[in-house]
Amino acid sequence: MQRDKAMALMQEWTQGESLRKHALSVAFCCEAYGRTEAAHLGLSGDDTEELADRYVCAGLLHDFDYERHPTPEEHPFVGVNFLREHGWPEEILHAILAHADYSGVRPETHLDKTLFACDELAGFLTACALVKPTKSIHDVEARGAVKKMKEKGFARAVKREDMTAGAEMLGLPLEEHVANCLGAMQAHAQELGLAGQPV
Repeated sequence: MQRDKAMALMQEWTQGESLRKHALSVAFCCEAYGRTEAAHLGLSGDDTEELADRYVCAGLLHDFDYERHPTPEEHPFVGVNFLREHGWPEEILHAILAHADYSGVRPETHLDKTLFACDELAGFLTACALVKPTKSIHDVEARGAVKKMKEKGFARAVKREDMTAGAEMLGLPLEEHVANCLGAMQAHAQELGLAGQPV
């Protein structure tokens, strides 16, 4: 299992708390899809864990070089070159490249599509939680989040078209994709700092 190695690397390169939490939330969303894909492929036991591990690693490492190399000229290329030199699987590297729509690498595999689909959405759902009086992801509902996407002034930096395109890539209605990611983040609310606080 490489997730511990990926976590250590992400934390070493990323000092900012919000970017660390973003990596975690994307990893949890990706893991949920990895486990669904494993079931779809008829995998079980260690094979399921191995596949889920790859999805987690892609989520943890997709932005790990961003703090040090934030420009489109460098991110995610610097990180991917580092990972390649250190023997990380090409499947994970391809997904990391494909999550940046300017990289010239298109999402092809299920892992590629999952990472692309979960990246912007995880950030958006975090924003939805933080505007709740409780600051809790448990108080966010899929339908409400989809509605919030139409508010142009809300979480302006998040690309709506990527969230929509990601759901399409996975062959899911948008609300179902939102619900899947929401469920994954709710299951790990404590680790994400989104378990809420008394109002």
